[in-house]
Amino acid sequence: MLKIRSRRMRFVVIACVLAGYIVGTLLARRRGYNMGGTLVVRCRQGHLFSTIWIPGASLKAIRLGWFRLQRCPVGHHWSLVRPVRDVDLTADELRFAREHRDLRIP
Repeated sequence: MLKIRSRRMRFVVIACVLAGYIVGTLLARRRGYNMGGTLVVRCRQGHLFSTIWIPGASLKAIRLGWFRLQRCPVGHHWSLVRPVRDVDLTADELRFAREHRDLRIP
C-alpha cells in the first residue's frame, strides 16, 4: 500500500479523490442521471427499482465502478445494478420503480 508521509500530501490526495467524485457526479447529472439521491436502477434480469445512490459511498451494496452488486427487491436475488435515466422509462415503468424500493437505511 502507498505510504503518504506528509500532511500536505495526504491533503492533496484526499482533495483529488473528492474532486473526482464531484466531477463524476456533475457529469452524470448533466447526462440525465439523478446521482446523489434516490435513483431508479435496473438489475441484470431487467427488474426496475429505486435505491439510494451516493457516489463514493455504499452501505448496502458493493461498488464496482458504474455498477453495484446489490439485492434486487423485485426478483429477490443478488445482481449487478446500473442507473437508469428517468427519460428512458415509460410512465408505468417509472411508477413501478418508485413503488419498489430496496432496503432503507435509517
